Amino acid sequence: MSARFEEIDWQPTPMGDISLRRRRDPSSGDDVYEVKLGDEFLMSSLFTAGEIALTGLGLAELPDRRLDVAVGGLGLGYTAKAALDDPRVDSLIVVDTLAEVIDWHRRGLVPLGSRLAGDPRCRLVHGDFFAKIADADGLDPDAPGRRFDAVLLDVDHSPRHVLHPSHAALYRPAGLRALADRLRPDGVFALWSNDPPDEAFTSVLAEVFSRAQAHVVDFDNPLQGGTASNTVYVAGR
Repeated sequence: MSARFEEIDWQPTPMGDISLRRRRDPSSGDDVYEVKLGDEFLMSSLFTAGEIALTGLGLAELPDRRLDVAVGGLGLGYTAKAALDDPRVDSLIVVDTLAEVIDWHRRGLVPLGSRLAGDPRCRLVHGDFFAKIADADGLDPDAPGRRFDAVLLDVDHSPRHVLHPSHAALYRPAGLRALADRLRPDGVFALWSNDPPDEAFTSVLAEVFSRAQAHVVDFDNPLQGGTASNTVYVAGR
């Protein structure tokens, strides 16, 4: 049995100090992995329904063919793992601005790390997703201008609550047009948000894409009791 609490890793980063912690849930006895950036909780393995739904709702919009998928934000790997679980996915590239998070996966410090790092379809790329979207070379450093069937994004808390001011431009029409240029003609963009559906942002999506919808994902909240929810936006060309 693991210790009741352990700080597995701590590293300074340009965005603040990041830490990976593991604690034992007193009610279930399971290990819970948590990531903090400074004093802010970024993610927990206790709450993964939204991250998994991001992939499921996004890829559900695509036809039955071999798929090339890009994910912005590695986190604890649940969005990426859900993509690899889809038998249509031929290749997956995951871009994360924090080399430390990628290193946790490659070292097997997080539960899904070995699964992602060991899958030949999956590449973990260190880089700024938001800067790469704006750059002509795009998301894949080995294939400038490459386009994808789906781009799935889970980095900021929501389009209105971003982790860094430089991210905000992506959620405006010009930024979304640049992202749409990274998609194949019938491709899909899906975005995770911790906030309720934002009609104003859905309208901005609809300016750029031919269709846009906000899905509410409900899940049990064992910490506070009752039900919590995330939002997944899905937009198609």
